[in-house]
Amino acid sequence: MKVIVIGGGPAGIMAAISAAKSKNEVILLEKNHTLGRKLLITGKGRCNITSSLEMDDFIKNTPGNGKFLFSAFQQFTNQDMIQMLKENGLAVKKERGNRIFPVTDKAQSVLDCFIKELKKNDVRVKTKAEVLKINVKIDLEGSKIESVSLRSGETLKADTVILATGGKSYPKTGSTGDGYELAQKLGHTIVEPKPSIVPLEADKKLCQRMQGLSLKNVKIQLKNMASNKKIYDDFGEMLFTHFGVSGPMILSSSAHLLRVKNVEQLLQNGKIKLFIDLKPALSSEELDLRIRRDFEAVKNKEFKNSLDQLLPKKMIEPMIGLSQINPNKKVNEITKEERMRIVNLLKNLEVTVTGFRPIEEAIVTAGGISTKEINPKTMESKLIKNLYFAGEIIDVDSYTGGFNLQIAYSTGFVAGGKHV
Repeated sequence: MKVIVIGGGPAGIMAAISAAKSKNEVILLEKNHTLGRKLLITGKGRCNITSSLEMDDFIKNTPGNGKFLFSAFQQFTNQDMIQMLKENGLAVKKERGNRIFPVTDKAQSVLDCFIKELKKNDVRVKTKAEVLKINVKIDLEGSKIESVSLRSGETLKADTVILATGGKSYPKTGSTGDGYELAQKLGHTIVEPKPSIVPLEADKKLCQRMQGLSLKNVKIQLKNMASNKKIYDDFGEMLFTHFGVSGPMILSSSAHLLRVKNVEQLLQNGKIKLFIDLKPALSSEELDLRIRRDFEAVKNKEFKNSLDQLLPKKMIEPMIGLSQINPNKKVNEITKEERMRIVNLLKNLEVTVTGFRPIEEAIVTAGGISTKEINPKTMESKLIKNLYFAGEIIDVDSYTGGFNLQIAYSTGFVAGGKHV
C-alpha cells in the first residue's frame, strides 16, 4: 500500500518507520527544509527522550486524556524506544526525575538514529513539501483516502494518510496548527488548542524585582482562592522572570491550571495564587529558631543588612518590602510579631498569577483532534477509512519529563502499524 505521512517530527518519523516495516511504500512529507526541527530543541537541546517510569505511570502523568493512550503505550514502550536507539548505536543515561537522555547530551544524536532507521527501511523523505489538502473519495463503504495535494501543485496518490503535523507550540519549528485545518476540512472536531507546559504570567511588580533568580529545593502550591481548593503542588525548581514565573514545577502546574473551570475569569479576578515555601525542610517553629539565631549573631545591624544567610541577594529587598518592617530598624528591636511575619513570608510567599504565556512559548499544545473520533487501538479516524493521526495533533498532553515525546513515538508506531 502507498502510505503518506504528513509531518517530519518524532511522531511522523516513527509512523513512517513503522509503516515501512510493514512492507508498505512510504513517503514522509515535511514542509521544512529538514526533519525534526522541534526535536532538536527538546530538553534544551539535549533531548529528554523518555522517562524510565513504568508505562502505567505515563498515563498518570498525562492529564490530557491519558487513558486514551493505554493501548498505544502497551504497543510501543519506553524500553522499545531505548532499544531502537541502542540498535542504531546510541546509548542513554538516566538523570534526576527518571528522565532519560542520550549519553552524548545532544538531541542531534537522537535525530540521527531516526534518520538511519528511515534509510534502513527505504522511506522516501520529501522536504519543502507543504500539504494543502487531503483528498478523499466517497463510495458505498463511506469516505476513503485518495491523494494529497501539495502547495507546489503536485498531487500524490495514497491508500493511507497519517497526519502528524504537531500542535501550535514553537511555530518557528513548523508547528503552526495547519494539521488542524486539514483534519477539520475532513469533518473532524478540533478541541480548542491551548498552551500547556507553559510559563505563567504573574505579579510583574514583584517578579521583575527578582528577575533571573532561580530557586531550588522549594515547595509550591497553586490554589484557586475562589473555591479554596488546591490546584497543584510540587517540590523542586522554579525561576522568576520579567513576566512572572517559569521553571519545571511551574510548567507542570500550568497543565493543571488550564483545566480549572472558568480559569480565564479567575485569573482576571486575581483568584489564582501561587504560594512558595522557601524553607520546606523546616517547620514554622524550626524556622523561627533559625531566624532568632541569625538575628542574635547580627543584633546590632540594621534589618536590611541581616538577611544574607537566609535569602538570595535578589530576594532581600522585595522580602523586606513585603514584611512591612522598617529596613533601617535595628535587628534587636524587631518584635516577635514582626519576626513571625518574616516566618510566614518564607513559608508562604504569595504571588498572584495573572495568565498563561502565549501558545507560541508552550512546550506542548493541549487540545487538538478529539480523541472521541479516533480509534485508540489503531489511531485510525472513525470518520474516514485509512486516515490516521499521531502525536501532538491529537488532544493529549503530558507533564515535562519525556512523556510527551513518548506519546509521539507510541502513537506514531501504532498509526503506522501492520493494520495499515
